[in-house]
Amino acid sequence: MEWGLISLGLAALPAALGAHNLWRLPRPRAEGAAGLVSILIPARDEAANIEACLDAALASRGVAIEVVVMDDGSTDGTPEIVRRRAAADPRLRLLAAPPLPPGWTGKVHACARLAEAARGDWLLFLDADVRLAPEAAAALAAHAARHRLAMASAVPRQRIGSLGEALTVPAINFLLLGYLPGGGRAETRQPGLAAACGQLLLCEARAYAAVGGHGAVRGVLHEGLALARRFRAAGHRTEVVDGAPLAECRMYRGFAECWAGFLKNAREGMATPLGLPVWTVMLGGAHLWPWALLPAWPAALALLLGFGLRIAVTRRAREPWWTVPLHPATMLVALAIQYWALGRWLLGRPAGWKGRAYPATKAA
Repeated sequence: MEWGLISLGLAALPAALGAHNLWRLPRPRAEGAAGLVSILIPARDEAANIEACLDAALASRGVAIEVVVMDDGSTDGTPEIVRRRAAADPRLRLLAAPPLPPGWTGKVHACARLAEAARGDWLLFLDADVRLAPEAAAALAAHAARHRLAMASAVPRQRIGSLGEALTVPAINFLLLGYLPGGGRAETRQPGLAAACGQLLLCEARAYAAVGGHGAVRGVLHEGLALARRFRAAGHRTEVVDGAPLAECRMYRGFAECWAGFLKNAREGMATPLGLPVWTVMLGGAHLWPWALLPAWPAALALLLGFGLRIAVTRRAREPWWTVPLHPATMLVALAIQYWALGRWLLGRPAGWKGRAYPATKAA
């Protein structure tokens, strides 16, 4: 009974926090958007994604836009596709990234160079696998201007097409909304409570330049989070908003891609020697341990609270319902990725992505 009550307490905390965060999660509206939004897309070997990404970005309405693509050493047909599209639409430009300098990670370097080339009042950094909704750029810019934000970010609706994705991707929204006080809203001004998603990230151009932009976080892989903390440390307001109506994205295909993708960012999040044991107690105690304590009523109630939160997050994030029964396995895989990342760091193994290897990263 005592262990069951502990598990119940560990489940009740994120359930209450998640309910509050879901209730307060901002929903941007496109009314009142002004200025020029530069949609900035770093692209490395994105031939399978870039044309659909450009189709959606160039269909933006409600605000003036330009679209700039930085080809970051692609070895496929990415630059040819963009060059062909740019010949037909003057709002689109293609640039080539210079060689990667020491101490930089690839995407961060490409984003820094994109910002230098941008002409807009707002800088909307966009991954090539993201598909913007037509009013997304206008809605983010209007929301940021209305609430005096230096950064507005969102997690796009995650398209999930395999079991491996279902075991990993839903953890993003679940952990953000269930375990971060404030869920990244602007009222929580402390840098440690900042959040952002590098897939969809809008910055006010002058504030971005004032904090040093991506050059100030040049060595990180989880650039959205690091940049949000940088903004807040300088006294600027940042906010995470409801991303499901704004864009959609299929991050990875299959379990191997998911494992590698989440592994590269883990050391800058949960996978620290001091933090990971705490996360293990919080996630394992709330979502895994109660199964061993059944049929005790506190354990059953803990599981109901955990699944209730997962259902609420899945509904708001517009993720597939069939992923919900996999929730305990998703939490188990999330912890396994963190422990694997921590072990690699302790062994001095480099992080890597898209053919590049980086020194073992420090925690954020």
